[in-house]
Amino acid sequence: MIDTHQTRFEALSEIGLRINTIQDPDVLLEQVLEIALETIDAERGFVLLTALDQPEGFEVKSSRNFTKEQLGDLVRISTSVVHEVLQSGEPVLVFEALKDERYRESESIVVQQIQSIACVPLRIKARQIGAIYLDSLTRRSQFTREILPFLLAFANQAAIALENARLYQTLRDENRHLRGEIQRIHGFEEIIGQSRPMRDVFETVSRVLDTDATVLIEGESGTGKELVARAIHYNGERKSKPFVAVFCGSLPDELLESELFGHKKGSFTGAVSDKRGLFEVADGGTIFLDEVGDLSARMQTTLLRVLQEGEIKRVGDTAIRRVDVRVLSATNKSLTELIQAGDFREDLFYRLNTLSIIMPPLRQRKADVPLLAHHFLDKYARGKRNYIKGFSAEALSRLQAHHWPGNVRELGNTIERAVVLCRGEIIQPEDLRLPESEQADPTEVGLTLKEVERRTVLRTLKALDSNISETARTLGVSRRWLHYKLKEWESPEP
Repeated sequence: MIDTHQTRFEALSEIGLRINTIQDPDVLLEQVLEIALETIDAERGFVLLTALDQPEGFEVKSSRNFTKEQLGDLVRISTSVVHEVLQSGEPVLVFEALKDERYRESESIVVQQIQSIACVPLRIKARQIGAIYLDSLTRRSQFTREILPFLLAFANQAAIALENARLYQTLRDENRHLRGEIQRIHGFEEIIGQSRPMRDVFETVSRVLDTDATVLIEGESGTGKELVARAIHYNGERKSKPFVAVFCGSLPDELLESELFGHKKGSFTGAVSDKRGLFEVADGGTIFLDEVGDLSARMQTTLLRVLQEGEIKRVGDTAIRRVDVRVLSATNKSLTELIQAGDFREDLFYRLNTLSIIMPPLRQRKADVPLLAHHFLDKYARGKRNYIKGFSAEALSRLQAHHWPGNVRELGNTIERAVVLCRGEIIQPEDLRLPESEQADPTEVGLTLKEVERRTVLRTLKALDSNISETARTLGVSRRWLHYKLKEWESPEP
């Protein structure tokens, strides 16, 4: 309740300072309700926002001093008061509800013995965005016409603060994924290559730019699948809208579902507020699902439904939300083999694979190695390292002779390391730190088949930072086989 020694103007000024610094919409609404209750010395209240997907036309976002049953009954029965405020834009204030001919027959007022009611609109200019509802069962001294101008002024402040918080949240969500992305053009220049396999990739990318067809990008790890996805988005009709990349293999189902589709406040431990999923963040733009072959059977079914219907549902929510999103996906696994093994849904495969782009491994486009090497040199030889001008002929020869099981990613790491180690203007072979044993062709004359196998496996394992799973996938073998061979090679010869 406002201090009698404090002018209402001063009170509004203090309230403005309290609410205009809050950037979370849910926290803001809690604070707005608390201030409203204090102002009018009300016993109960709730803040609602318009929601066309709800039967009543609005949704309660914050409440105080109601049981769940009371709130449900009041929201259902008292829609006449709320609708009157939302439709007319005018406040409703009732000092003695049980004696007021407009409301004395209302079931909620009679059953809950409501004495006084105040309901003021939240609006931005002429647009109604919600309302603040307050009532009391015993105290009613502050439910007077004199307090109404103050409540309206406060509600206008609250509506502006809420609009600003919503805008901030939208920008914050987008910046999680797009900071720095929109400021530069992601085009074909990001994909380096002039070899025949890469010209085929460019040709296919050009053909899919102006369509909304789903595209499946296949290739080994480190071949640049995400760069292709970005090129499709940023050179297409959706380039001014969000591009959101999601790695599908790093989260358990529950967290991945929340990340993709969002969740409702209270739907699980830690869900302290409503959260938009990445499909909603990407609305109007593109979502890139990386390593889609790692999706569980349950998530495959959920994703298929989204692709078929264009609709998503937040975890713990009943509301259906429509999204307009182009889906690009990538995998380093053979989805057709997964389908044959019963590990991937065939109907989902056809939904994702309207068009396919296959990224060639670096060993199949060795002609591009010098171009890529100079590209990475320009990227890393900056600042205090800008004195490095190029590569010696022997260093380039070493780079082209290497098998590159880690593909372009491994090459980029090698050049970055060489820039750090280089002491002159020209990168030398020793700066590359490519072991001699890995430079020789594993199929050179004189080697046994067993030694060729050992060299190939160990080179690939080293290039992939001893990642057993990734090495097994790259070589097309099982983890069990790989563990068996490594144990065999560790054993001394008899």
